[in-house]
Amino acid sequence: MSEESNKLDPISAVGIVSSLTKIPDGYYVVTQTTDGSDADLWKDGLFKSKVTRYLCFSRKTEPEVVVDMKLIDIKDPLPESFTPVLETLDKKEAAMRKRRLCVKMSTREAAETAVCDIQITAKSKYQLVNYTCVGEINNMGIWYRMGDVPRSQSSHQTRSAPKLDALHNTSRIGISRPQYQQQNSGIYTMTVLDDVPFMVSEKFSVKPQQMQQVNLMGITIKSLAEIEEEVSRGCNARLPPPPLAQNAKQTVLGCN
Repeated sequence: MSEESNKLDPISAVGIVSSLTKIPDGYYVVTQTTDGSDADLWKDGLFKSKVTRYLCFSRKTEPEVVVDMKLIDIKDPLPESFTPVLETLDKKEAAMRKRRLCVKMSTREAAETAVCDIQITAKSKYQLVNYTCVGEINNMGIWYRMGDVPRSQSSHQTRSAPKLDALHNTSRIGISRPQYQQQNSGIYTMTVLDDVPFMVSEKFSVKPQQMQQVNLMGITIKSLAEIEEEVSRGCNARLPPPPLAQNAKQTVLGCN
């Protein structure tokens, strides 16, 4: 976009007025074409009429802005997402006779660009640089120009706040997670079990001496100390006496 279009505030409303003496507050009226002719949208080429219609628009800071415009035949179906300008703002009369002006709105936060200026030309063949032609009515062309939608400081802070919270949560989660999980996956999330200590209840932490032998279907449950004692006793019973003991026994027997 050029610097000139960026300086213009986005248009937040487009309408039609029937009298130049009853212009709504905050509205600009296009009373003349680019070559200085009368920009009356209702006038007849052959006969003068007391009925007049002038296009107007507002740049008030509103939640929505105009992002597109169309001029269609009154019998054509309404384009999707467009709203028709049916009545004049001052007298609530029919806005146009044979044509219908339609506008498309968008929230200011969602729109990157919006309509920032509207001009009317007297000749349909006349081209406006950096403008888009909406359509023709009574041998006049309606043109609009797009511009950037400025962002307020509050909107920047609102958009950046979730990012800071996300970084804070990520750092907090990374500290509470075990090191091996961070190295293996690199991505981790917080669960309800994180940082919860696990320990055996005191009623289950009994000493081996306090354990009682339980006979379950002929199987006796013993403690580890009892099992080791039985194994040691059985091994000693089966081991043969050492050679010195056998020789000593034979010597004693031979002497007798």
